[in-house]
Amino acid sequence: MMKTPKSPIDSALVREIAELLSNSDLTEIEVQHQDLRIRVVRAPAPVTVAAPMAAPAMAAPVAAAVPVAAASAAEADVSKHPGVVASPMVGTAYRSPEPNAPAFVEVGSVVKEGQTLLIVEAMKTMNAIPAPRSGTVTRVLVGNGQPVEYGEPLLVIE
Repeated sequence: MMKTPKSPIDSALVREIAELLSNSDLTEIEVQHQDLRIRVVRAPAPVTVAAPMAAPAMAAPVAAAVPVAAASAAEADVSKHPGVVASPMVGTAYRSPEPNAPAFVEVGSVVKEGQTLLIVEAMKTMNAIPAPRSGTVTRVLVGNGQPVEYGEPLLVIE
């Protein structure tokens, strides 16, 4: 743990950063200046998973619990895949350039190195995420408008 000297400016700066965090969609902010490093993290809001209506009403709670556990285990395995494309920043992922436009890529899309795969919006800036290599998209791991964390797997290219 890094220790920094205490000063009245530090607590005011932390309050200002925390306010910026609470007034935005961000979940984490880190500021470093010389030997002073401040990191403020907000716990993300709980995510609600809706079960499909095809199952009987009594089976819905059980059906909803299984995909969440399976998704967590699958995401852990996917993050070690050599073709995974991870988010370079915290933000909101968008699979298409605008709301009613088709997605940049789908499962089965053949991509070339440098081609835009999706966009991550961070601090009101749209950041194109390029393909790190050529190949075929085998998995898309994020939905349109989904919040993403730094290092979170976005998709897999093989």
